[in-house]
Amino acid sequence: MKFYSKIFNSHPNTDGDFFLGMKAILGFAPKNIGFYKKAFLHRSVNKRDDDGNPMNYERLEFLGDAMLGTIISKHLYNEVPEGDEGYLTKMRSKIVSRKHLNELGKDLNLLKFVESRIPKSHFGENIHGNVFEALIGAIYLDKGYTYCEKFIQSRVIEPYVDIEQLEGKVISYKSLVIEWCQKQKKNFNYDVYEDTGNDALKHFAVKLSIGEKIMAKARATSKKKAEEKASKRAYFALQDKIDNP
Repeated sequence: MKFYSKIFNSHPNTDGDFFLGMKAILGFAPKNIGFYKKAFLHRSVNKRDDDGNPMNYERLEFLGDAMLGTIISKHLYNEVPEGDEGYLTKMRSKIVSRKHLNELGKDLNLLKFVESRIPKSHFGENIHGNVFEALIGAIYLDKGYTYCEKFIQSRVIEPYVDIEQLEGKVISYKSLVIEWCQKQKKNFNYDVYEDTGNDALKHFAVKLSIGEKIMAKARATSKKKAEEKASKRAYFALQDKIDNP
């Protein structure tokens, strides 16, 4: 009880709530709550430290990304002794893909802790994965490598990492199509063409040509998404040839 009394007496009620929220997610009591508060500080708040350096989650995100990659690499190295470098790299990419990290951030409901001057409804999808990585960075600075590894083991590896399922999981259809085209020495091209849709949001229309043939067309709210969508359609049209070269 003395420990909790000290925490609540040294922080406003909001900090006490934040402390309990972090403890529930982490599975242990934070030592320096400041690291965790910074992990959820959006740059729009425009805070600076005593030396005038910007205070937001972006540097912690960078650190957390490195720690996550290292710990997942160690796990794969130990779990798949027969895997070569290329295989291990692909598997790690599947686990730490932006889509997967966003799902992890959503599952933990991390967005509710973010401090920002921008309405949360205006954030893109990647905010969920960004703060998840920043949280890992905060854990490393606060408690060190061992606690960081335990958190990733319990929150990422145990509930989500299934080697057999991951082997069949496609992260990028565009990469698959391009790799196949290069192996088959086929020319390919992604062209943006005029979009005549009446959507409220701007859309990009993309057509994927392989050789002289247009294999697929797609529309999406970004050029990258439209290319991936077209690639997925092309993949299923060519699946037998791609999967059985």
